[in-house]
Amino acid sequence: MPSDALARRRYRLSGVVQGVGFRPLVYRLASRLGLAGWVGNHAAGLTIEIEGSAACLAAFDTLLHQQTPDAAVIEHCAWQSLPPLRQPGFSIRASEARDPPSAAILPDLAPCPDCLREMNDPADRRYRYPFINCTACGPRYSILRALPYDRQRTTMADFALCPACRAEYLDPADRRFHAQPIACPDCGPQLQLWNASGEALAWGDQALMLAANAIGSGLIVALKGVAGFHLMADAGNPAAVAVLRARKQRKTKPLALMYSSLDEIERDCLLSPAEAGLLSSAAAPMVLLRRRPGARIAAEVAPGNPYLGVMLPAAPLQVLLLQATGAPLIATSANRAGEPVAIDNLRALHELGGIADRWLVHDRAIAHRADDSIVRVLADGATLLRRARGYAPLPLRLRQDAGAGILALGGHLKNTVRWRAAIS
Repeated sequence: MPSDALARRRYRLSGVVQGVGFRPLVYRLASRLGLAGWVGNHAAGLTIEIEGSAACLAAFDTLLHQQTPDAAVIEHCAWQSLPPLRQPGFSIRASEARDPPSAAILPDLAPCPDCLREMNDPADRRYRYPFINCTACGPRYSILRALPYDRQRTTMADFALCPACRAEYLDPADRRFHAQPIACPDCGPQLQLWNASGEALAWGDQALMLAANAIGSGLIVALKGVAGFHLMADAGNPAAVAVLRARKQRKTKPLALMYSSLDEIERDCLLSPAEAGLLSSAAAPMVLLRRRPGARIAAEVAPGNPYLGVMLPAAPLQVLLLQATGAPLIATSANRAGEPVAIDNLRALHELGGIADRWLVHDRAIAHRADDSIVRVLADGATLLRRARGYAPLPLRLRQDAGAGILALGGHLKNTVRWRAAIS
């Protein structure tokens, strides 16, 4: 076939290919190479039909595999030749939902550096907006109601896009092109601070700042996180920790900690490069670290235990709260013994009554709850102690040649399977 003769291919991809920016990537590659066709989600993954010269199709195939989005995992990719249709242009088609869903679902991803820069930029329209996200980060599994992964099948369907967000969503040159959870202060979820009676004390940024003040004064705040509520308290305040333990009826089990940065963690804990990499990954798991002598953390956080369960913020809201408090915080799961983590605002108010003093809530519904994942780094690698937020619901891949089995978590971790809950 002459190099300039038209040819057409249909690609079918499966794996973690929805919610990772794959369709925008394909659109940009096709536009750059002058190729025609379309891309769209289907129940099992992604379909691409692409048409152009043999040279351009070969270049597309190479770039498609070289520039795969960081969070994507291609488990299967195959293409077949089709007759050219000679249709102009390239488009993103509406998703197909006719077949039973089988596409892998992406976990929730911690805020990316670009979103954090925007959130802390006074000139940006999303300045201090606690629900900022893009195609590289933000909620996925916790907001998903059905596949294929599109906004109308998530809890973000409750929020109509404003003109500015819609323009970004439709702009191929924008990094929020087809970012399904896209939102801003004008059209997205909003914060409220409640007291124990469910009375709203403040809204928006004032709610966040009052919550930070409450924690600083020794109170306990129930915060609605990515995939469930956390009970937040000042980790350096022994009295606050004692009150939390008494109210939660939790005498000695270690309490989880959240820090604002790796530098802050290193002030209190010994930190290896492998542990730092896990903490700062998109999965943002809790990592068990050895406590330094003289750490600022109250002894009551982990009585008699040389290790602390530590994590970085998994959501912009948590980033802002830690910036406001300026101190490490307890971030333990918000539930009573034997009960699942609270995810609904009103149920959390009822279930956590008598434990929390304030509730920092928002109006984005959580479709799926998840605890924080827990990892420990040993001599033979990273050991996953609890597989939840950040990793679930990616599939487990067990290799038969690895004895007890090697766990491949969508490219996030490869480690020996060892299951036990250690901290929360």
